[in-house]
Amino acid sequence: MKTPNPGPDRADIIVIGGGPAGLMAAGRAGELGANVTLIEKNQRLGRKLLITGGGRCNVTNSAGIKGFIDAFGPNGKFLYRAFSVFSAENLTGFLKSFGVPTRTDPDGKIFPADDKAQSVLDALKCYTSRGKVAITHGAQAAGVLLPDGRAIAGVKLADGGVVCGKKVIIATGGLSYPGTGSTGDGYALAKQLGHTIMALRPGLTALESDEPFIKDLQGLTLQNIAISILIDGRKAAAEKGDLLFTHFGVSGPKLLIMSGIASDALTKPGHRVELSLNLKPELSAAELTAEIQGYFSANGAKMFASYVKAALPGSLAPVFERRCGIERARQCASITGAERKTIAEMLSDFRIHLTRPRPLQEATITRGGVNLKEINPQTMESRLVPGLYFCGEVLDLDGITGGYNLQEAFSTGYLAGQSAAAQQ
Repeated sequence: MKTPNPGPDRADIIVIGGGPAGLMAAGRAGELGANVTLIEKNQRLGRKLLITGGGRCNVTNSAGIKGFIDAFGPNGKFLYRAFSVFSAENLTGFLKSFGVPTRTDPDGKIFPADDKAQSVLDALKCYTSRGKVAITHGAQAAGVLLPDGRAIAGVKLADGGVVCGKKVIIATGGLSYPGTGSTGDGYALAKQLGHTIMALRPGLTALESDEPFIKDLQGLTLQNIAISILIDGRKAAAEKGDLLFTHFGVSGPKLLIMSGIASDALTKPGHRVELSLNLKPELSAAELTAEIQGYFSANGAKMFASYVKAALPGSLAPVFERRCGIERARQCASITGAERKTIAEMLSDFRIHLTRPRPLQEATITRGGVNLKEINPQTMESRLVPGLYFCGEVLDLDGITGGYNLQEAFSTGYLAGQSAAAQQ
């Protein structure tokens, strides 16, 4: 249905996108007295928000501001103002004020106390309602109107309709999980207005492997191991935690954190990218050698397979045996010193060849986006087009797992809405 054009003063601010960043931006601008219209192409708001954290919604983290800045790597400094204006403490206080208490897990992750993303979405909806934000569903933005090449006049919709407004906040999200409506619309809008889009690629994503044993390990989780990314044999990143094997390769929270480094290397020709797993990270090299020798000395008549079965989870044991090249029926007493060294090396450095990241559509977040050099970090306003603002995943910002990316969406949205409303 076409949206009628009732005149140039329809809205002070138009927010494009009804996810966490857009809802926060619209709510804050409305709270400050601006006449706000939010347009959302879906029939429902916050579809991607509802699936975050498996529906539990890891909204933020207990880390201090330095931890938040560091979580976004080289681009993190851009967020100092946003995180200062609307911090994790501000967010939990905001949610509590709308009847959504939060809890903090031992690892610092913060969730709504009822583990329901819907509660967070309801709070944001209530915020926009209090600010008298007009919400139009089923409306897809096709372009921002700049009739004289300078002053914003509104937003043109895909159906030919126009929403008039003086300022525009683009909060359209990235390219991951397109079924939720996150299809990269904001990048096209930004390019139309002269902005540069940094290379779009998967972030916090699982990785594929061509190892023949991968399908044999599907469903296995290795707990509390040391995981390293090797590029051409050199360690590029390392974490300690759980690793999940899937039908295509590997996944897990710690792997997702390192996936960007692996993905970048995999997209460049000529690099060999591997995982190195230390399956016994609690033991030093000397301690591991002594443990192996001790078992073999005490169980000389037993088969080699018995040691592997005792040392490793079930589905990994036969894979490990084949990799070692030691006949599983060999008696432990017959294992040579050189073979024990091979076993120790493989337990501390089990290699898995990686081939590519999973498709961007399956990634948790999108890496790349609107060039930060073209955005004023103090206000989230475009340096190229006055009255144009950006917030959330559409920006070239990607953080590690743990609630950092949702906090970025809330913080930049809050700052964008506040700035747009203040500059009337």
